[in-house]
Amino acid sequence: MKKNNFNNRNKITKTLLYYYILALLAVFLFNWFLMPMYMSRQVKTTTYSDFIIAVEAGEVSEVYFTDAEINYIKEENGKICYYKTGIVDNPTLPQLLQEKGVSYGAEIPEKPNLFLSTLLSYGIPILIFSFIGKRINKNMTEKMGAAGLSIHGRGVAKVYTPEEDKKTFEDVAGQAEAKEALVEIIDYLNNPKKYEQIGAKCPKGVLLVGPPGTGKTLMAKAVAGEANVPFFSISGSEFVEMFVGRGAARVRELFDQANKKAPCIVFIDEIDTIGKKRDAGLSTNDEREQTLNQLLTEMDGFEGNKGVIILAATNRPEVLDPALLRPGRFDRQVRVELPDLVDREAILNVHLKNIKTEKDIDVNLVARMTAGASGAQLANIVNEAALRAVRMNNNLVTTKDLVESVEVIIAGAERKNAILSEEEKRIVAYHEIGHALVAAKQTGSAPVQKITIVPRTSGALGFTMQVEEDEKSLYSKKDACQKLEVLCGGRVAEEIVFNMVTTGASNDIERATEIARNMVTRYGMSERFGMMALQTGGNSYLGQPGQMTVSSETARLVDEEIRDIIAKAYSNAKSILEENREKMDELAEYLIEKETISGEEFMKILEG
Repeated sequence: MKKNNFNNRNKITKTLLYYYILALLAVFLFNWFLMPMYMSRQVKTTTYSDFIIAVEAGEVSEVYFTDAEINYIKEENGKICYYKTGIVDNPTLPQLLQEKGVSYGAEIPEKPNLFLSTLLSYGIPILIFSFIGKRINKNMTEKMGAAGLSIHGRGVAKVYTPEEDKKTFEDVAGQAEAKEALVEIIDYLNNPKKYEQIGAKCPKGVLLVGPPGTGKTLMAKAVAGEANVPFFSISGSEFVEMFVGRGAARVRELFDQANKKAPCIVFIDEIDTIGKKRDAGLSTNDEREQTLNQLLTEMDGFEGNKGVIILAATNRPEVLDPALLRPGRFDRQVRVELPDLVDREAILNVHLKNIKTEKDIDVNLVARMTAGASGAQLANIVNEAALRAVRMNNNLVTTKDLVESVEVIIAGAERKNAILSEEEKRIVAYHEIGHALVAAKQTGSAPVQKITIVPRTSGALGFTMQVEEDEKSLYSKKDACQKLEVLCGGRVAEEIVFNMVTTGASNDIERATEIARNMVTRYGMSERFGMMALQTGGNSYLGQPGQMTVSSETARLVDEEIRDIIAKAYSNAKSILEENREKMDELAEYLIEKETISGEEFMKILEG
């Protein structure tokens, strides 16, 4: 059931091709070997002297002459045998045959029955194997239809029965709010009469909205597992084809299958593929709109209390057609957001169940290091840690393996062959110490966890990792300004020590500009503009910033405000580093020697 529809169709095609090849091979063998064997008599070749001896002995009963050979018949042990031999010029042969009473004459070739021979040679074998092929095709199509294929042999949806690949809420860590919103759906599927008695109708559709990798598909599968009902799964892209009308036909077939399997859950992943807003623009897609119209019609057509629940997932809710989101179609929207600290711990523990780990592994540390990570990214981190343990010839995954795997996901693996010159190593060391020192001297800033100047495959020549003690949901203007100062610390250190700037701060500049722009255009943290929305739209789930809705003059003022905010942060970072120049030199020299130091080592030297 886990095979996709494309593989299922290939299986049918390959099976039919296999049987048709067998049919052709059988016809070939029948005509070249079996037909001559059974349709023709077996004739043995002998010498002319053997023929004369047999005639004189009275063993020959019939002789037939042709232009090239002599055919004769004789009886051996009560069995008639056929022989032939070559022509020899013997004028006395007819007289000998007459004396022995042997009938002889010229052989008259029989005309073959073309219709009969053709029927036996080709017609019957082809009919037999065509019948077998059709029966096999019918049986396999019926089986695939039960497993999610349409009557056209094209894929409609994969179907998971309650007995196979069952998922429950125990497999979905965190997301307590989303689970709570879906419990009612499960209760309705298990106890529909309770709702019918009071006259309540179950929601026809539930839309799961959230960033990629947060477990929307897994959540839908868990709802089906908790309700113990069949689960239809299909992607929105599978409805759209180049053939006109196929998308709408697939929607009809999907709902027809779901009605037969009710109660059940139908899950449409990436519904924005077919559910985009309809417009009259030149870029409209008639086939996609026909598919959307058919989906709207089908959702209106089936009864709400029949037991068919439509779950759909998207990370682009802003592009969906309003007709799809109105009550009576997708009645509810359930947010499946990025996990917080507690949820990240729970997710890590779920994925660590199948991994052999040390008893005292620090899951909380890894959860704090992965702020903003999705469930899929956390699963990848656990897998990377297991792979690292194997590479290090360890039998158990340790906290160090998990920490290193976080670094691999964030900054890439270490570039062991990358060699920096002594001058470059000093510049990178001061750059990273600049970040760390500014962060350490701030009030309320995240503690430094690790500093390294080992180059990474992502292109970073080093990095400074800060880990929050607690989860933060709200960030103040002070937090944003302190983050800007930390980002400016690397470039400031280069300028103070070497009186020059390098390309090493390119990523810092990009991130600082983004933070400052959001402060001005989105968060209302600008003294000049205050609580004025300067940027609208965008998709927070996919990181799309939106569009500026301002005049050209205002856009110029926004750019000036962003520059002033960054310049102020740069000045504050410079003051911190100049006041702590001796400690910066001491820390940089220690980092050059060790290449990688922990936050504890950093703070020990700073406070010593």
